[in-house]
Amino acid sequence: MRDNFNIAALVEKSAVSFPDSLAVSCGNASLTYAGFASAARRLAGQLASGLSHGRCGILGSRSIEACVAIIGTAWAGGTYVPISLKYPEQRIIELLGMLDLDVLIVDRAGAKLLSETVRAHCPQLVLVPGEEAGQFVMHGAESTVDMPEGPETPVMQDGDHLAYIEFTSGTTGKPKGVMVSSGAVASYIEAMRGWYDFGPEDRAAETCDITFDLSVHNMLMTWQAGACLHIMRPLDLVAPARFINKHRITTWLSVPSLVALSKQTAELAPGSLPSLRISLFCGEALPVEVAREWSAAAPNSIVDNIYGPTEATIACLRQPWTGGGVVTRSRDVVAIGEPYPGMKTMIVDAENNPLPDGVPGEVALGGAQLAEGYFGQEELTAERFPMIDGERWYLTGDRGYRDEDGVFHHLGRLDNQVKINGHRVELEEIDTGMRFAANAGMACAVAWPLAHGSAMGVVGFCAGTAMDGTDIRNRLRDRLPPHMVPSEVRVMETLPLNGNGKVDRKALFALLEEENANTDIAS
Repeated sequence: MRDNFNIAALVEKSAVSFPDSLAVSCGNASLTYAGFASAARRLAGQLASGLSHGRCGILGSRSIEACVAIIGTAWAGGTYVPISLKYPEQRIIELLGMLDLDVLIVDRAGAKLLSETVRAHCPQLVLVPGEEAGQFVMHGAESTVDMPEGPETPVMQDGDHLAYIEFTSGTTGKPKGVMVSSGAVASYIEAMRGWYDFGPEDRAAETCDITFDLSVHNMLMTWQAGACLHIMRPLDLVAPARFINKHRITTWLSVPSLVALSKQTAELAPGSLPSLRISLFCGEALPVEVAREWSAAAPNSIVDNIYGPTEATIACLRQPWTGGGVVTRSRDVVAIGEPYPGMKTMIVDAENNPLPDGVPGEVALGGAQLAEGYFGQEELTAERFPMIDGERWYLTGDRGYRDEDGVFHHLGRLDNQVKINGHRVELEEIDTGMRFAANAGMACAVAWPLAHGSAMGVVGFCAGTAMDGTDIRNRLRDRLPPHMVPSEVRVMETLPLNGNGKVDRKALFALLEEENANTDIAS
């Protein structure tokens, strides 16, 4: 890969070595490596004449077409930008305006979102699925006749080229587009290869939407090895253990909360997942109980906890659980471990001064996997990626410490950014949405209840509005993705304020906790 940092080169190389092996499977459809590379090359040819800056939007997920769109974009020398199918129409339009895309590629689910209003904001070139798996045609056209073939091999790229832009929640109501270079992705893959022997006989599960950067691991670690990626559709996520056994999955990466679904359906019994040999968890704190139960269910698998924000390319610290994992005792979760090769981690105070072992502070990351910054947000990039003692670092906003053995521990968020069912969310963005939806002067979202440092849901509070909570939630559904819509919105006469005159989020959290305690006593 060092000869060409293009992520599509991984697929092209496996297509040469394993042309007849399955590369990707979804439901009853599949593509061999030869077919996958051919489809990606064909798409690259369709894109070639329309690329200027190279940003190609992908409105889709959990489909073979989305996979071909990613590799085809890269093959042509572009940068892929996933756009969530769960976004309301207004957010899709906002992103289209912000990104100024060269092209929009959609899968069959994405095509259903191309309303006249959305289409009016799309780039001139819009590609929709054709009749064959992995095939695309121009929106409004009936065939791909006279479309040029793409280059025989992926376009040469250096490490500075942007492989993708992933959008995360933003504090001002404006999503943050994290720009990740091909070199950062290459550094991640190189580190993972040093620990895990992914091979052509492996069968990996795609547990994530393409808008979640864990999908990058699932795709590229699979395809660089010549293995098969089995895409989990929404119904498959309800019973993940059943999917693992049906497809004899050998490698797994997901957020820990997905394990809870297996527990609820009583599928996670000891020895119930014998095919697994590599199990990785990321995106949320890994509770010790979950690590133990998964290890018992998958006795032939190693179990590791990996940690890292999108801004540091998927993950950049690793803590093995198998063979005696380190535990963060105060939270009863697995530690986040030690940095990857080429990465550095330190704990800093509010002035970015390093703190000694055992003293909590903000987790800062440095090294080869750092993102280039935020798309179109130079001030925010400078704030979150500061120079410290002549080196560029990323301030994660996570609270943690390093123990005397050099192992790092995660203690939650310093700010109001939380994980909700694996999605990274800024509570202030929900505040902004509620103020707009309720036409209210005061609004505050509270992550509640919490379990092992991760949020199970959100409760919203509004004051100064004539609307009731149900109407506010209904309006929010048109503005926010489903995972960001509060399970309950309470309308109050006023909201508690702290000493700075700001809405006191902690006081509202305490109110919910007190109510819950009183309910437990009463029952």
